[in-house]
Amino acid sequence: MTKTYYTEDHEWLRVEGDIATVGITDYAQEQLGDLVFVELPEAGRKLAKGDVAVVVESVKAASDVYAPLDGEITDSNAALSSDPALINSAATGDGWLWKMKIANTGQLEGLMDEAGYNAHIG
Repeated sequence: MTKTYYTEDHEWLRVEGDIATVGITDYAQEQLGDLVFVELPEAGRKLAKGDVAVVVESVKAASDVYAPLDGEITDSNAALSSDPALINSAATGDGWLWKMKIANTGQLEGLMDEAGYNAHIG
């Protein structure tokens, strides 16, 4: 079963078993504007919740994307290296940033569901 969670920092996580696919929300990509560069994490990198995992640069600004959970990177979206604007066109689909093996599934309890996230962004 796949379940989607959201963070206050505008990341989404699609969780299946102990693997989370992580990206930024459509709201976040709209605030950033057209993305021109993405610095992706390497597989095998260990992250603690709150660590900077990815840097995205748009025509407006550079922004950090934080690890929503403790875990280890298992994959990054290589398509973004040549086409960072994929995040703008498909933020919650093909524009995902990285996949990670979750170290502590208990951390999911502090995240929002879609209704909670929609209330958060107003």
